[in-house]
Amino acid sequence: MGTGLLVFVWVLQTVYLVMRIVAHLDMSFFTLSEYLLLFSWLLVTISLVMSRFFRIEFIVFFVNVIGFAVLALNLFGISEGTSLERWEVAKKLLYVHVSFMICAYAALTISAIFAGMYLFLHNRLKEKVWTQSVRRLPSLAVIDVWMYRSALVGTPLLALSLAVAVTSILTEGRYSLLLDPKVVASFIALALFIWTVLKRKVLDVPSWKTARMILLSYALLLLNVLMNQASSFHSWS
Repeated sequence: MGTGLLVFVWVLQTVYLVMRIVAHLDMSFFTLSEYLLLFSWLLVTISLVMSRFFRIEFIVFFVNVIGFAVLALNLFGISEGTSLERWEVAKKLLYVHVSFMICAYAALTISAIFAGMYLFLHNRLKEKVWTQSVRRLPSLAVIDVWMYRSALVGTPLLALSLAVAVTSILTEGRYSLLLDPKVVASFIALALFIWTVLKRKVLDVPSWKTARMILLSYALLLLNVLMNQASSFHSWS
């Protein structure tokens, strides 16, 4: 499904670029927005080729995260004029960032809940403690599947949200925000989630270790929420 949607995006971008080239064959007439769209199209093309011939899935994912950030910036317009115009672009990008972040938090919260359930049931079974709570829980296999699937959904959403956030910061020109504690903590949490998914997929680590890593990563996300008072990232909004 993801590959099909990516092909659909590539077709739309290709049609638009062909129309623009036919409209003015002289490349000097291309605007900054069109150059960035060409760059985004090239990234999508490369990712499709890699997906078809090389099967380097995680490289394809990161390439498309960058391509999405460029496309989002194009979608809401490139402004090189007044600070008010740049603010309008940043505000539109903020809507996308918040939407993706809410969805990411929802999926990762569900994953953390399943991770807590897994560790609880795993410990009870090891200690051979049969309580009513244990009997009402699903099996470890079922919990494990939904814990991992929720993390697989939430991690890309978190990556896309942060990509749009960085694009918004660069658009507004407030580069110092890239070193803001909240931004740094968000990327550390994302790195932990990616590392957890990678270890589970590639190294086939035990599920209880995956559950602990998910809870640790989610705890960092919660700490990130509590850092609003010490952060200047959201104060401008």
